[in-house]
Amino acid sequence: MATAAATAARNVKEFVFEWEGKDKNGKVVRGEIRAGGEAMVSASLRRQGILITKVKKRRTTGGKAIKQKDIAIFTRQLSTMMRAGVPLLQAFDIVARGSTNAKLTKLLIDIRSDVETGTSLSSAFRKHPLYFDALYCNLVEAGEAGGILDTLLDRLAIYQEKTMAIKNKIKSALIYPVAVMVVAFVVLAIIMLFVIPVFKDVFKSFGADLPAPTLFVIGMSEIFTKYWWAIFGFLGGGIYFFLESWKRSEKMQRTMDRLLLKVPVFGDLVNKSSVARWTRTLSTMFAAGVPLVEALDSVGGASGNAVFKDATDQIQKDVSTGASLTASMQTTGVFPTMVIQMCAIGEESGSLDAMLGKAAEFYEDEVDEAVKGLSSLMEPFIIVILGALIGGIVVSMYLPIFKLGAVV
Repeated sequence: MATAAATAARNVKEFVFEWEGKDKNGKVVRGEIRAGGEAMVSASLRRQGILITKVKKRRTTGGKAIKQKDIAIFTRQLSTMMRAGVPLLQAFDIVARGSTNAKLTKLLIDIRSDVETGTSLSSAFRKHPLYFDALYCNLVEAGEAGGILDTLLDRLAIYQEKTMAIKNKIKSALIYPVAVMVVAFVVLAIIMLFVIPVFKDVFKSFGADLPAPTLFVIGMSEIFTKYWWAIFGFLGGGIYFFLESWKRSEKMQRTMDRLLLKVPVFGDLVNKSSVARWTRTLSTMFAAGVPLVEALDSVGGASGNAVFKDATDQIQKDVSTGASLTASMQTTGVFPTMVIQMCAIGEESGSLDAMLGKAAEFYEDEVDEAVKGLSSLMEPFIIVILGALIGGIVVSMYLPIFKLGAVV
């Protein structure tokens, strides 16, 4: 009976209530409390000698979607508080109250409730795979088993911050060219739809043959004006279906990941980024005491590229049969010579995690330099292309006027 009552008590859904009242001295006090209903809030506060004047349930529905950045900030906050000696449940309370995202607050409350009822922290995280991947949960589990949860949370926070920094740098390198291409397409569409038809009407009054470039541009404008709905629909639908198939089709992902590594200039950036994430992930896992074969389970997916994931699967098979990590990496033909040599030194000296960490730092710096170089290279390249397109159209439209002026 007692066990059933305890189980029923744990299954009661709890909410966060904001309350206001007066203490024994008549002083106005405010706070928050987690309970199953207003009656439980009133009973709990009465036992503390507080006269309640207002109770309001905090709204936890809605809010912004939880992003990787939110999880990284939460990990850093939890790590900092645990290293400062704050108890785990109290740390969850502090982070949940400080969050401005209602969805994140609800997520943290759910995890805290699980931990409070005896569930391990790693098991509570595993219930939410959308936000906490296998790497995250494995590291937390290793920290709980070794009694160094605060240290591993700190390493996990560093890992997430480094990984996010690489992603943000690549995104920042892509934003400029994509934005310029979109603006250029809009400008060209306006010229084709509204400007060139005006010139066409003017040229009709000349009564003379038009130059070939002018006729070509006018023909393109007529096609664009007549079928603009099909052109916009085809481009929009094509981009949408391409992105969706890339996201959902494993075969498409593998094909695109292979192509990305071979693209001139940009492929080198993708390759260095994948190597940096691969080495950083393996370094973090190995430093946490996770066995190499188990650590490789999470490393391939964390690299963000199917080529490296396939290579990691092969490495895992070789290592599990007794081969060294260095020899297995060399067999794949995917990893740079420097990374393989640093792994060999790490295996010989027993400091594999440190050498992998140094390799990760080197390639993270390489990504920084590659992003700067790509930005410098893309600007003149885009300017030349746009100048050729728009300049070519302008010259084509003015050729008949120049020709008429020469005749006069």
